[in-house]
Amino acid sequence: MTAEDQIALVTRYFTAVDAEDLPGVLATLTEDCCFTVETHGVVLNGTDEISGMLKRLWANHKAVRHHQFRYVADPLAERIAAQFLVENTEHDGSLTHKSNCNFFDIRNGRFSRVSVYMAGANTLEQE
Repeated sequence: MTAEDQIALVTRYFTAVDAEDLPGVLATLTEDCCFTVETHGVVLNGTDEISGMLKRLWANHKAVRHHQFRYVADPLAERIAAQFLVENTEHDGSLTHKSNCNFFDIRNGRFSRVSVYMAGANTLEQE
């Protein structure tokens, strides 16, 4: 993959997350993807556990939006980092703002590992 392809894959992932499109998110992940929230000790293995986390995220917020991305792509190592802002709309209409950085490992055109570094409270809870 080129750097542009990697950026497009990250864009597809977050577009699907923000649209609450579970099949769209899963299309960007390997079946055995490991998803961690490094700043909160969360480890999810495989798409079933990741799906549960996403369903909880969506149920716990009226809307989620990721924006203002900056990327560092490494096509040779099959890795990309993305720094971005997060805006969660709570059910009462209030907004929660965060600054995150995710590191993605890529295998066969999909993410095999997603490592999240999240400022503030954890919104990606395990069960």
